[in-house]
Amino acid sequence: MVSVSAYGTSDPLDGVLAPGEAGVGFAWRFEPVSPYRGSGHDSDFLPQFSYDSRYFYLQSDRIGLKLETERVRYEAFLRRRLEGFASDHVPESMAGMAKRSGGDDLGVAVRYRLGEGFLYGEAMQNVSEESDGTEIRLGYRYERWWSGRLRWRPYVTLAWRDADLNNYYYGVRPEEATAERLAYQPGSGLNVELGVLAAYRIADRWQVLAGAGVTRWSSGVSDSPVVDNGTQAHVMLGLMYGFKPDEPREWDRRPLIVRLGYGQSSDCDLMEIMGLQCTTTNTQDPTSIVQFDVGQVLVRRLNGWPLDIQGFVGFVKHLERGLQEDFWQVNGYFKPVYSFGPWLGGRLAPRFGFGFGISYASRIPFTEQRDQAVRGRDTSKLLLYVDPTVDFSVGNLFGVRELRETFVGLGVSHRSGVFGSSRLFNSVDGGSNYIYAFIETTF
Repeated sequence: MVSVSAYGTSDPLDGVLAPGEAGVGFAWRFEPVSPYRGSGHDSDFLPQFSYDSRYFYLQSDRIGLKLETERVRYEAFLRRRLEGFASDHVPESMAGMAKRSGGDDLGVAVRYRLGEGFLYGEAMQNVSEESDGTEIRLGYRYERWWSGRLRWRPYVTLAWRDADLNNYYYGVRPEEATAERLAYQPGSGLNVELGVLAAYRIADRWQVLAGAGVTRWSSGVSDSPVVDNGTQAHVMLGLMYGFKPDEPREWDRRPLIVRLGYGQSSDCDLMEIMGLQCTTTNTQDPTSIVQFDVGQVLVRRLNGWPLDIQGFVGFVKHLERGLQEDFWQVNGYFKPVYSFGPWLGGRLAPRFGFGFGISYASRIPFTEQRDQAVRGRDTSKLLLYVDPTVDFSVGNLFGVRELRETFVGLGVSHRSGVFGSSRLFNSVDGGSNYIYAFIETTF
């Protein structure tokens, strides 16, 4: 699985966004044949969120620290491995076998400018105890034609995978063997991927992406009784919106936005809550959240409109009321905020915001466990995060100039698996909603 990212060293989409840009978008990947026998064609949807600072970067499937010069870039990162299958999408060849889950890899990487392209390498180790496997990648992408409105470039990547990694995803354990599916261990091996990526700029900030590639798996994996064949092709289409955060003057400090909120679980759907058609809380369980977000305005008055783009990191304490242990959740998201201007003689200054990003929970919220158990579907600690809010200025309401940048409002803390369409979220179809009240101010 190749993810759409702006900064991943071995990712063929590295460099789609300009240095220092942030971006949002999506990619759709189609594979005519899945690696697993009896699975048929495969498709995957990947929401894309990218933010890059001098020493830190965040993507949909990757978070890392970086240090770079004109020719060399070094990284230490944590990434999500998009392999395996969901328990409600079991390939025929894997029926009766234990689930093979995606996992989290800790790695280091280096990228070096060589000739008219980049040489790149990565070493990764599974740290979430699915496979305990290791992968080392080495590749090169040719950048001669990577300029102008239409850009394209070919790449080649070699990937050595150890026995633990291949045996976990494509092996058959003795207790899983049948007369038609003998016990098998692929062992370590070397994969080769050839591909090409194209990007076409349709507007100042918008790009259409397209790519194609073919992977030749090692002979050990190709000969596995659960693998269809050793050659896997894919095509990719995507759309990316990029923007560069405002650069404050050297003597200015960009103010911090701080939000504090409290909310309760709701069984209402997100759209019903936003349309005020359903606003009930705690109907099946008494769980609640305390939310603390810290952020900044990245772009002020986009294109001259009363629209700001904010960026937030949020910390959510789940209060499970004895149903399970309380736990923490971390969110990272962009948030366009539209200001409607003064209403009712200037007393009200409403705003509407719609945040979207990524959410990681250290435990699965009880509400998600309950609903997914009823459906017989998987859960995931990592899900899409959506945060619609409406608020108004306290200073405008009471005529206090010092409080014009203080707001009170209502919002929805929403986790979602994007209808089971994304491997990044473990192909989860479901999520949770918490309706909350908040106060926000700047420092």
